[in-house]
Amino acid sequence: MLVALALLVSIQGWLPGERALEEAIVGWASPAVISVFQGINYLGDKRVVLPATLLLLWVTPAGARRRWWLWAAVMVAAPLLEGVGKEVIGRPRPVENAFGFPSGHATAASAFFFLAAYLLGKRLDRSGAGVILLWILAAVLVALVALARIVLRAHWPGDTLAGAALGLACVSLAAWWHEGNGGRNG
Repeated sequence: MLVALALLVSIQGWLPGERALEEAIVGWASPAVISVFQGINYLGDKRVVLPATLLLLWVTPAGARRRWWLWAAVMVAAPLLEGVGKEVIGRPRPVENAFGFPSGHATAASAFFFLAAYLLGKRLDRSGAGVILLWILAAVLVALVALARIVLRAHWPGDTLAGAALGLACVSLAAWWHEGNGGRNG
């Protein structure tokens, strides 16, 4: 999905309906809503996500904690890939002269919250409702950060969608590797 988004944005410059969606979201946002989303925006800020990652690694089950380097690599690789994506795609943000595709805040939030869902889910019954709720909470938090970036006019909707996909892809790759190398029980 990430590659398809990048190709579409590279070729067309926009995703279908993206401008109309951005206008609708920005038009809906009252000053009070903007204020709320300014706070939500911090959930994707590196000054919050990086210390939170250290806490996450501390509470990770012992079996998964042995691979702390893998989880740290997710949190390093995601923003590195996001930076490369910005340079390669070169799409400007709605109101700034900086590149915006993919969104760094959405990438960081996606990498962190989906990694948290995966690792904390290992503490719970893998098939239980608690794990499902953990993944739903992660998705809601990522969606809120993505929406905050649009409301604050920092990104186009496609930028945030690509960031969320990039973060999830990094976590998925690490989880796949972990599961395939004896990490099923922790």
